[in-house]
Amino acid sequence: MSEGDRDRKRIMTVNSKAGVAKAESSDEHFERTVERTVSAAVLQAADPSRRQFLGAMGTAALTALIAEFFPLRELVAIAADPLGKPEKTDLSIGFIPITCATPIIMAEPLGFYSKHGLNAKVKRAAGWAMIRDWAINKDVDAAHMLSPMPLAITLGAGSVPVPFYMPAVENINGQAITLHNKHKGVKTAEDMKGFRFCVPFDYSMHNYLLRYYLAEGGVHPDKDVQIRVVPPPEMVANLKAGNVDGYLAPDPFNQRAVYENAGFIFKLSKEIWDRHPCCAFAISKEFATQYPNTFLALFRSIVDATHYASDPAHRKEIAAAIAPTNYLNQPVTVLEQVLTGTYADGLGAVKKDPSRIDFDPYPWHSMAIWIMTQMKRWGHLKGDVNYKSVAEEVYRAADCDQIAKELGYPTHQGTMTKHAIMGREFDPSQPDAYVRSFKIHSMA
Repeated sequence: MSEGDRDRKRIMTVNSKAGVAKAESSDEHFERTVERTVSAAVLQAADPSRRQFLGAMGTAALTALIAEFFPLRELVAIAADPLGKPEKTDLSIGFIPITCATPIIMAEPLGFYSKHGLNAKVKRAAGWAMIRDWAINKDVDAAHMLSPMPLAITLGAGSVPVPFYMPAVENINGQAITLHNKHKGVKTAEDMKGFRFCVPFDYSMHNYLLRYYLAEGGVHPDKDVQIRVVPPPEMVANLKAGNVDGYLAPDPFNQRAVYENAGFIFKLSKEIWDRHPCCAFAISKEFATQYPNTFLALFRSIVDATHYASDPAHRKEIAAAIAPTNYLNQPVTVLEQVLTGTYADGLGAVKKDPSRIDFDPYPWHSMAIWIMTQMKRWGHLKGDVNYKSVAEEVYRAADCDQIAKELGYPTHQGTMTKHAIMGREFDPSQPDAYVRSFKIHSMA
């Protein structure tokens, strides 16, 4: 033990009247130091007459008087631990077994939760409706969600309205349009008229990106094709059985279709919108308010893990960590193909695309606004929408940057940026005009 540690552990003070040594713990010593500092500051600030009166009271009486008006106990707690100890350390976090959940899952076996003072366990769900219900009903403390879901839940689209936060994006890119092997001659969206597709959830980037791609190709997603919701783990089986012609889905189920010779990767989602958000860390506003230190510890864990996952040098390690049965239950080789970007496409080629999936926690407000324009476009939102206000309330961009700064990661100059989707620029300052600009939509 170092000299400093010994001093911190036990400080000896002398009781001058009794002439004996009295042991004072380091915490007690620290508390007395804070009290003396505050008392001295009060005396210094007082005018001469008040200073004389207060000084005559004695240290104990003055400290008690100050404590009636000033939160000394809270100040001591903050000064002793500026990050704040988590109010609740045993946590349950819901997830769907897909590579989009990589940071939330890997944070358990690779120790990111424990690093930040938490005993968090991930809990696997069968589908997104289950995740939503778990989160709303408090069956889990936090959840891996699709990035549109916290917006939809907050706005009451598809569920009762409950204020939710999306403090961090988990993954960017990482999805694909996969088609049945019988459709290897398909080249364009026009060739897909009459197809039966599946997506993992109505309020998903998968649904909105698939609809956007089809509509840009002149195919109305509500009239010219069928789109239904299927949980990701069931997608390959539905493709093999011929129940669907294809899907825009999260990995590893695009790569798994190739692995099982059931389908081929037609188009990566990054070809529709490069660096688009997909999944995210979500938590109720109630939990974040009731357990602020726990929330921040969890927030740090996720941001830390997400930045770790963004380094390509870590991808094979991560693939091995999240492959087991209690996590993704997938062959490591399938996960490595997704996470490293060196993969078989099902058409006989091996492709290399390091940004097939990436990880960036920053929740741009402009991303939220784009998502809400598509919710509006396809009839998922009715009436007027204050896009900017909702984006700022749900997507915690400034908070994410603050956490990143604390952890030594890069930060951003703003919360809005322009995005290019299939070559078309989206200006987040003009959302209503953007919605009205589409010829194909489902608005009344």
